Formats: sequence, C-alpha cells, structure tokens
Amino acid sequence: MDPAMEVFDRRAVRLHRERAAHTVDSVTDVLRDVAERLLDRLDDTTRRFAHALDVGGRGVVAPLLRVRGIDVVSCDLSAAMAARNGGLAVAADEEFLTFAPASFDLVVASVSLHWVNDLPGALIQLRRALRPQGLLLASLPALGTLGELRQALTEAEAALTGGAAPRVSPFAELRDCAGLLQRAGFTLPVADMEELRLLYAEPLALLRDLRAAGETNALRERDRRVPPRALFPAALAALPQHDGRVPVTLRLAMMTGWA
Repeated sequence: MDPAMEVFDRRAVRLHRERAAHTVDSVTDVLRDVAERLLDRLDDTTRRFAHALDVGGRGVVAPLLRVRGIDVVSCDLSAAMAARNGGLAVAADEEFLTFAPASFDLVVASVSLHWVNDLPGALIQLRRALRPQGLLLASLPALGTLGELRQALTEAEAALTGGAAPRVSPFAELRDCAGLLQRAGFTLPVADMEELRLLYAEPLALLRDLRAAGETNALRERDRRVPPRALFPAALAALPQHDGRVPVTLRLAMMTGWA
C-alpha cells in the first residue's frame, strides 16, 4: 500500500496487542458482551457451521464458538494475543491473510478490524477464505464511539497549546458499513447498530481499560512527543458525569454478509 494512504501504524498496533495480551483479562467482560451480541446473529439462521475463523478475538470469541460445537482457528496480529485463544491459533496480519480459499464456513471478527488500513481489501480476503454460502460476522466501532473522550481531549489540548493532535481513531459511519461488505463481494449485506453505555467511577479507569485492551493510539500521524503534563488531567476532569460517574459510549456497527 502507498504509505501516503496508510492511516494506522501497523507495527504500533502489533506492539499494543503484544502488551495487552498480559492485561486484557481486566476488560474481558466488555469484550465478551460485544462478542455475544455479535454471535446472537447465528440464532437468526437455520444454517449450521462447523469450521470458523476467529479474527482478533482476544481469547473471548473462540470459547464462545466452541460452546456452540464449532471448530475454531484463531488468528491475531500479535502472537501472544493469538495464543490466548487456545486450540489452533496463528499470528497473521489481517491485511495479508494466508488462509487457503474456501477454508471456513464462518468468519467472526469482533471489534478487531478497525486498525486495518485497507479494510475493503481485508474483507475481500475474508470472503475468499469462506466456502460458498459461508457467513461473515464482524463488528466495528462506529462514529460516536468514545465521542466524550475525543471532545474532551481536543478541547483540553487546544486550550493548552493552541492546537490538537489526533488522539482517538477515526471511526466509520454505519451507513458505510453495508456498502463495504457489498464492495468486498458479500451478498445480503446488513449493518445495524448496537450501543453500549459504560459508567466509570473515576475517569482514569477509562484510559487504563483502553490500554489493557490494546486500544491505545496507533495513528500513523500521531504526535510522538510527550504530551503536556496537564493534558490528560484537564481532559478527564472535563468529561461529563452522571450521578457521580463518567459515561462512555460505545457505538458498534454489527455487520453480516454471505459468501
């Protein structure tokens, strides 16, 4: 890919995942909630699946599939994170998948494709890995996710320095997600929204959870200088509160498409 077209630093994404492999247990409840909401779509079809590919499931998705009697191969950009899934697991780059065509009848990518530079290309590769009439289930953070944090960071940095560096990843709009599936060659593409609202007793815990999940800033054009010492305290103090707690919104585009 032309470096000018790269939004994300894939090396940074991998390093964040490597580090998070040792901390992700602290956010398992949220990751499992998101995965279960995605896998509920399996109950809407009479099709039965035998062989699944779990893309970036962080040790959560593979066990949920095995409970359903489905054999699972897991992959992750980080070898350490891939190993958390148990069973057969490989380190693999979502942008350059090496699975043979028609290897699986189900692919599940639960909040794992939003750090991919060429998302249409990755979806095409996942479709090719599916057998005819195979199913893709994927979820992506959509526009509005972490909106409170994005606004607080931007306003705090602008007040301190007169400008603002990109610190929260850009997210897709829901209306674009079904189009992405169609562009990648999937049939019957559907994208709908699930919204999770989390409440934090203290705002610093939000930053700790993002780090624990491997979701810290991997934008290629991120500011690599040490941020002003007052930036994060000022931003966190500006987050809106509800009954003494800090609300955080996760808006997830749930995508289904058939090969």
